[in-house]
Amino acid sequence: MTTYDERANLSELSATAGEVRRCVESVIEGKPEAVRLSLTVLLAEGHLLIEDVPGVGKTMLAKALAASVDCSVRRIQFTPDLLPSDITGVSVYDQQRKDFEFKPGAVFAQVVIGDEINRASPKTQSALLESMEERQVTIDGKSYELPDPFMVVATQNPVEMEGTYPLPEAQRDRFMARISLGYPSPSAELEMLDVHGSASPLEDLQPVAHAHDIVKLIEVVRRVHVADAVRRYAVELVSATRAHPELRLGASPRATLHLLRASRAAAALAGREFALPDDVQALAVPVLAHRLLPTAQAQLNRRTADQVVGEILQRVPVPALGSGSGHGAGPGAGAPPGAFGQPQQPGRPPTGAGGRPPAGQPRGY
Repeated sequence: MTTYDERANLSELSATAGEVRRCVESVIEGKPEAVRLSLTVLLAEGHLLIEDVPGVGKTMLAKALAASVDCSVRRIQFTPDLLPSDITGVSVYDQQRKDFEFKPGAVFAQVVIGDEINRASPKTQSALLESMEERQVTIDGKSYELPDPFMVVATQNPVEMEGTYPLPEAQRDRFMARISLGYPSPSAELEMLDVHGSASPLEDLQPVAHAHDIVKLIEVVRRVHVADAVRRYAVELVSATRAHPELRLGASPRATLHLLRASRAAAALAGREFALPDDVQALAVPVLAHRLLPTAQAQLNRRTADQVVGEILQRVPVPALGSGSGHGAGPGAGAPPGAFGQPQQPGRPPTGAGGRPPAGQPRGY
């Protein structure tokens, strides 16, 4: 049973997230799904990969999210000559003290913006592996803890573009979700000319939340209940990627964990203390697709990982959460089709008692 304090925390989370969302959307026009997913990853203690062609606002989104929260921010411009020590730090011998002194690198911040991460060599990219997974950096046999919260927001250009190095599979697997902004609609682009034409709104952006507020909200997300049926549904979706004939590399167990955490955060942002199958559905494409490797035949057939995940979503049965579970339907219960970049599935019935809200029902935040 949910206590009064937990309900108040959920309300506080929804209010704070709404303020941050409006703050970011004042800079990024016409991309509410991308902003919502960015907040979901932040509250799920994950890392975000923004992939798209140059000039669509990848770095602007990362900087706007960082500027909306009063926390330490470091930006790393990834270039071919960037060294791993520029990211992690280095031990320098102090002549006066006759001892080595550690000089922290750019990764020692609460929000790390990695701009064009795939323009650096794989050796430099791997400098982020330990920090993204274990939230620490080990230099000369000594480990240094990273601040809390800690989030890496990385941008990258498509690998077909000149001067890029594909991210290793282990690096991609550490990003909780990947989004693609795409080109804005004509109306959003016209609004962008009005807002950004004379000055950058990013310069006037003021933080609306503090780092310790985000830490408190993360604790609220951790308490979101996930029923056994929803857990099994997430496992079945991930398992289906490992057996799909068009994939030579399926999703890892880490992907299952990320999908569960992101579903918790999405439920909390919707004002619910329990996750639904719809939360898992809506997040499956951004959480799973970037980890998958299509076969050569699938690539020849121009089949993308996003399309394969969409096909798996149609094949895997969706569990129906009965009203007796205490976590069934109610006003504001699911995520709308198409949210978080999920392709809408025509002709699919609602997911039983835990299904989507009636048409016209607003989201929780």
